Amino acid sequence: MSDSARALRRAVIWVAALNLAYFFVEFGIARAIASVALFADSIDFLEDASVNFLVLLALGWTVRKRAMVGLVLAALLLVPGIATAWMAWSKFNDPVVPAELPMTLAGLGALAVNVTCAYLLVKVRNVAGSLSRAAFLSARNDAYANGAIVLAAGVTVFWPSAWPDLIVGIGILLLNLGAAREVFEAARREAAHRP
Repeated sequence: MSDSARALRRAVIWVAALNLAYFFVEFGIARAIASVALFADSIDFLEDASVNFLVLLALGWTVRKRAMVGLVLAALLLVPGIATAWMAWSKFNDPVVPAELPMTLAGLGALAVNVTCAYLLVKVRNVAGSLSRAAFLSARNDAYANGAIVLAAGVTVFWPSAWPDLIVGIGILLLNLGAAREVFEAARREAAHRP
């Protein structure tokens, strides 16, 4: 195994563990304060843990097999979107304003986890093609989403409404759809051009 593959393996193990641990934290807070954005982000933490565990399993496989796993990962990136759409619809029908302080603290915690994960993955994002790219994109996109969650909580302090939370939740959905498309295209190129 090359040094870069070992570095990727170490990074992926850490990222998977961090994502799985924070899923439980954020999911509990999201349910307690009825936040669409935190719910979407918590499901995304679970999805990221799954993506990284799949990357870890597929590291020693051939390029073609890794490309096929990349296609599966692209589909897996859609899971948070489906969960978010359901939660957003529920919130639209019952617009409960989430508590600002727990939302802010959960968003800041999630931001810290995702910035750490992106940092761990940035140097190895191209080691295993679409697999390592999927792991990096998930962490990077989540850091953006966490900043938006904190912003939505701040807006809610001055404008007590469910809309900032709902808008950020839908934004996270769109971000995940874009990442899924990018990973799908990378995996398809790998599958078509390599033996």
